[in-house]
Amino acid sequence: MMLNQNSEMFTTQPTPSVIAVVRRTARALQRSNEYQWGHMGLCNCGFLAQQVTGLPKDEIHRRAMLRHGDWREQLNDYCPSSGLPMDDLVDQLLAAGFSREDLQHLERLSAPHVLAHLTGDRHLQHNIREDVVRYLEAWSDVLEEQWLEVAGVPLANESLATGIFVE
Repeated sequence: MMLNQNSEMFTTQPTPSVIAVVRRTARALQRSNEYQWGHMGLCNCGFLAQQVTGLPKDEIHRRAMLRHGDWREQLNDYCPSSGLPMDDLVDQLLAAGFSREDLQHLERLSAPHVLAHLTGDRHLQHNIREDVVRYLEAWSDVLEEQWLEVAGVPLANESLATGIFVE
């Protein structure tokens, strides 16, 4: 875990690949006409899961429906040894560098360090697509700032635009 100068805890890994997938998710969501907060494959975390895992929205939703709860509850109940398909999906998100806490914040657009980075209105509604896009863009900016603090090397603009990185 990393601490910034304000002693805030950041648990998602600020890597080029994580930053790229958050930005890709924002673009995919912005272009999509299918956003549905109540659908586990088309909500805030569902869009990110699609980008990370390559699974279609319906498969993500099917996996989630094998157990109770929204993403926040599913992440609370996560058990890496359960063998449940949803826990396998969460394993993939964690392996990609995301934390359970930040994923829970994504579902409700509630991470204080991300909200502090927003300009203008900071009162986001978790089920409004445009607000989710703003949150994802701010989150990727925060992660990029963390990357710069840790690595000391700026990310190439063309890599950020395409979301393609060679690590």
